Formats: sequence, structure tokens, C-alpha cells
Amino acid sequence: MEALGHDDPVRVGAYTVLARLGAEPELRSAERAFVVRSGDGRTLLARLPRPGTDPTRWAIEAEGARRLSIPGFLTVGEVGGGPAELPWCTAPYVPALTLPAALRAHGGPLPDPVVRALGAALARTVVGAHAQGVAHAGLSPAAVLLTTDGPRLSCFGAVRVAGPDGEPRSGLPGLDSGSLAPEQAAGGRPQPPGDVYALGAVLAYAATGHTVPERDELPAFLREPVTACLSRDPARRPQAHQVLPPSGPDAGPMPLPASVVTALARQSAELLAAELPVPASRTAL
Repeated sequence: MEALGHDDPVRVGAYTVLARLGAEPELRSAERAFVVRSGDGRTLLARLPRPGTDPTRWAIEAEGARRLSIPGFLTVGEVGGGPAELPWCTAPYVPALTLPAALRAHGGPLPDPVVRALGAALARTVVGAHAQGVAHAGLSPAAVLLTTDGPRLSCFGAVRVAGPDGEPRSGLPGLDSGSLAPEQAAGGRPQPPGDVYALGAVLAYAATGHTVPERDELPAFLREPVTACLSRDPARRPQAHQVLPPSGPDAGPMPLPASVVTALARQSAELLAAELPVPASRTAL
């Protein structure tokens, strides 16, 4: 967790903000995330649109996510905001690290078995979304939250938030260019092949520390699937279920390096020790 900055709100709706989660200056994210506490003592994760994004479009995607029930998506429990306040949404809080934060905690790229398990888990989530006719349209390293119960995908609809179909999206706020499929950067409507492109970029990042590595930088088990996912031609990309086919029975929760587990435990301890800030009028504007 990070201390609040001078531009961060101290209240989101009726919730008191305790800390900021996962500032990623090196990778663009569509959202700001904060750990908040309710008046009755519940701790939640609150998310708001990042400055420069269209709050109306963000609110539409947040409401869309609230109506979904897809395993692996970050649950949206409440959507709020109004004329004098930015839109926001809440999710149940569990200790979590964004993928970039996990690499920082580990001191570099994640071990191959962790990357393989992460890829399989994310692929299952994307397969589940596509089976319901939904494109996540926001998958990137900063959108992946690692928990002890497996990864969760946030930033739903970031591509749709950034700009309407038919208008170029390259360089727009809230989009990680390394994870943005070329057809979506050009303004194409988000489709499942765009999620597959982003999945390849996320796996490349987890294994190497950047989203567009040279083929030889990738571990052997990722070279063919990541190269196929990152094809500029959507028709040449695999379907999500073909990216990392399961090699055996599901072994349960994704393994995490000890360094990442330690960072998650530290976050939990910091939250337990956190004192509520002095009440103030600053809200999510």
C-alpha cells in the first residue's frame, strides 16, 4: 500500500480512504485504487477513473462489471458517484498486489512455474468471459491483481472507456500501449482476439519484466504461445483456451513466491495497524 498523495481523496462516497493500492508510474492503468473503510468497520477496495479518462464512460463500464458474474473478474459490489463527485465502485478487499508490484517485491520476473500457473488461471478467466459473449477489454499487467486465492482482473472495459469505436486510441490515458491490440489502438471494437493479444503481453511481462520482449528472452514454454498471441493479425491469434492448455488436473491456488506472500502479509499487517485519517472534506473529485 502507498501513503495518500495530495491529490488523493480522503473520502469516497461514505467511505474513509486508508491508503492507495498499487501506484504504477511506469505502466498506464485506467483506474486509481484505494483501500477504504466503512463506518461499521468493513474494509473494501474502492476504484475511481484515472484523471484524463471520461468519467461517464468509466461509470458505464463499472455498472456493466457489476452485472457480470465471471470467475476471476474482480467483483463489483457497489457503484456510486454523482454530479459533485467522480464515479466510483467498490469490491471486497483482500490483500492484493498488482502484477508490477509483485515483480518489484520479487526483485524481477516471476519464476517459470508461477508464470505458467498465472497464464493458465488468466486464460480460464478470459475463456469464461468469452463464453458469455464478453470481451474484458482492459487486460494489462496493472489490471492483474495477485492474491493468495489466485489472480483477479480489474480495469474492465478500459479500452472502451479510453475512446469510442472508430477513433484512434493510441496514446490515450488509461491504456498500456504494450497490451493494446493494434486493431483496438486503431479504433476497432473490442473483441475476444484483443483480449488474447493482451494476455500474451501480460505473460511476457510476468516472465521478462516488459510486454514486448524479444522471442529469445521468453522461457521456452512461452515462446510459441506469446508470439502467436502478439500477432498483429487477429485471425492468426489462438483462442484463449489454446494459449496454455492444462497439462494436468487443477492443483488449487496459484503458487506464489515467498517474496510475494511476504509482501501480501505485510500489506495485511499495515492495514490492521492503519488508523483512520483525520476527517476532512476532500472527496473523490
